Amino acid sequence: MKSQFVFSKSERVGILSLVALIVGLLLFYFLYIPERKSSLDISSPSVVAINAQIDSLRLVALEKKSPKIYPFNPNFITEYKAYTLGLSTEEYDRFVSFRENDKWINSVIDFKTVTGVSDSLLATFSDNFKFPEWVTNPKNNNFISGTFPKKKEVVLSYANKVDLNLATAAQLQVVSGIGPAISERIVKYRDQTLEGFSSEAQLASIWGLDSTVIKRTLNRFAVKTPKQIVMIHINTASASDIATIRGVSFDLAKEIWEYRTLREGINSLDELAEIEGMTSSKLNLIKLYLSVD
Repeated sequence: MKSQFVFSKSERVGILSLVALIVGLLLFYFLYIPERKSSLDISSPSVVAINAQIDSLRLVALEKKSPKIYPFNPNFITEYKAYTLGLSTEEYDRFVSFRENDKWINSVIDFKTVTGVSDSLLATFSDNFKFPEWVTNPKNNNFISGTFPKKKEVVLSYANKVDLNLATAAQLQVVSGIGPAISERIVKYRDQTLEGFSSEAQLASIWGLDSTVIKRTLNRFAVKTPKQIVMIHINTASASDIATIRGVSFDLAKEIWEYRTLREGINSLDELAEIEGMTSSKLNLIKLYLSVD
C-alpha cells in the first residue's frame, strides 16, 4: 500500500504544475472580462437616418400634445383664457378695469400698455391677436388708440325681443361677442342643465359671457316663458338644500348656512353680499331660488 502513495520527484513536479495550471485557468476564467464590441454599427448612414426619423416623429408628437392657441380678439378674453395665456391676476384685473370703462384694445401695444404684461410673455401669443377688419384696415386714422368709434346698439322693444328659451344658436350669434362656441354653450346650458331659463340673471353662470356681452344680448332677447322655480326658505334651509341651487358649490352653500346660523336668521337676501367672495352676479342668481318670507 505504501508504494501506491510514493511519487518520484519528476511526478511531484508534474502534479504541482498541473494544479498551478488549473488554478491559473480558474483565475483567468473568473477575473478576465473581454471587451465586448457591439455588432451594430450606429455610425452607419442607415442607422443615422433611422435615428433622425425617430427624433422628428418625437418632436411631432410633442408638438401635438402642446396646447394650441387659435386666433382670438383680446378684447373678449375670459379669466380662464388669461390663465392659459400666462397672465397674472393683477394683469387680468387691469384689463377688466379698462374694458369696464367701455374702452377697447386696438393693437398689441395697447394690450401691453393696459395689462403691463412682459415682452417675453406677450411674444408667445400676440401673433394670434385677431382684430376686426375695420381696425386692421381703417379707412381713416382719426380714431384714438384705445377707443372704438361707437356703433349704435340695436335695442328692441320687449314685444320684438326673441324668447331666450326658444332662441337657436344661430339667432344668438347676431350679438357681438357671441360666436358659434358660446351660442352652443348657451343653448346646452339652457336645455340640459336648467331645462329652461327662469331669469336673464342665469346668463351670468355661463362661462365666456361677460357683463358687456350679456347686456348686448338682453337688448335683443328676453325670458318670456320662464321656468317656474321652487323657492327655498333661507332661514330654514340646510347647507345641502342651498347646494342644490345651480351654480352654487357646497362650500358656498355652507358659508351661507353658517352666516344665517350665526345671526339667528336674516331679514333680507342683500345681507348675503357681506359673505367673502360673493359677487353681485352670484347674489342675483341666488336670489332666484331663496326667499325670506
